[in-house]
Amino acid sequence: MLIKCLAVGHMEANCYVVTDENTLECAVIDPGDEVNTIMDYVEDLKLKVRAIFLTHGHYDHTGAALGVSQETGAPIYISKKDTTDEEEPFRFMRFPGLKYYSEGDILEVGSMRFQVMETPGHSEGSVTLKCQDALFTGDTLFEGSCGRTDLPGGSMPHLIASLRRLGDIPGNYEVWPGHMGATTLDVEKASNYYMKYARNI
Repeated sequence: MLIKCLAVGHMEANCYVVTDENTLECAVIDPGDEVNTIMDYVEDLKLKVRAIFLTHGHYDHTGAALGVSQETGAPIYISKKDTTDEEEPFRFMRFPGLKYYSEGDILEVGSMRFQVMETPGHSEGSVTLKCQDALFTGDTLFEGSCGRTDLPGGSMPHLIASLRRLGDIPGNYEVWPGHMGATTLDVEKASNYYMKYARNI
C-alpha cells in the first residue's frame, strides 16, 4: 500500500492518495482543493481512482471532491450526518449518486479494505478510516493535538469519546491526520494530552 500526502488549499489540508501497488487502483481521501494537483499525481502514476472518501464535510476537506469525481468517475462516500440539501461550508451538499457510509462498513479498493469507524466530535459525521496498519483520522486526531469543537456540529464530549475509542485500539498504527504531519498511535497514546485525558477519565 502506497500512501501519498498532498497538502492542498490555503488551509493546507492533507489529501491522501492510497494505492494498491499491484493493481494501481487507488482511493482519494479528503480532496479539499487543487483538483489539478491531485489529478497530476494520479495521471503521472497512471492510477485508477476507484473511490473518494471524505472523513467529514468541512469545505477544506471536500472542495475538490466533485472535480476529482468528474475527472475519474469515482463515487464519493461520506457520512450522511455531514451532508445537507443546501450549500454551506461545514457540510457537504447532497446530490444524486452520492454514497453514504457508516460504522462498520468495509469498502474495498483493489486488495485494500477500508473499515469505517464513526468518530464524531469535530463534526457530527466525522469518521476514521482504518486500512491495514494505517488510520486516516481526518480532524479527529492530530500529532499532539485534536480537532476543534466550536464549529457547527462539534461536541467536546463526543470528541473525547472518539479519542478514547482510538486510543483503545490494540496495537500500533500509523496515523495520517487531516492537517500537519503523520504520527503513530503509540506516540499519541504516550504523549498526546487530549488522548491521555480521554483514556483516563
